[in-house]
Amino acid sequence: QVQLVESGGGLVQAGGSLRLSCAASGSIFSIDSMGWYRQAPGNQRELVARITRSGSTNYLDSVKGRFTISRDNAKNTVYLQMNSLKPEDTAVYYCKADHYPFGSWGQGTQVTVSS
Repeated sequence: QVQLVESGGGLVQAGGSLRLSCAASGSIFSIDSMGWYRQAPGNQRELVARITRSGSTNYLDSVKGRFTISRDNAKNTVYLQMNSLKPEDTAVYYCKADHYPFGSWGQGTQVTVSS
C-alpha cells in the first residue's frame, strides 16, 4: 500500500507560479516512476509530467518550458513547479505513484488560474 498526500494548489493570476508537493508513505520501495496528472471539467485526465526513479522526465507538450517535475527520494516527495501559469492550466491536479499492480493516486488538489 502506498499513500499519497498532495498540497500546494490554490488560486493564482495568469503568469504566476505555484509549487505542488506530493508526499508518499507506506510501501515506497515498490514505487517506480511518479507523475502529475490533471483533469479539467469535461475533459479526460491527462499526464502532465512524470519522473522515473533514476530522474528521467517527460512532459505534456503544452507545459514544456513552464513546468518542472522533481523528486526528493530522501523525503519521498515529488514536486511540480509551475511557472507562467495560464487559465487553461486550471484543473484538479493528481499525483500518481506507479507500482505493481495498479499504482496509487492522491486525492487531488485544485489549481485555478484567473485571467
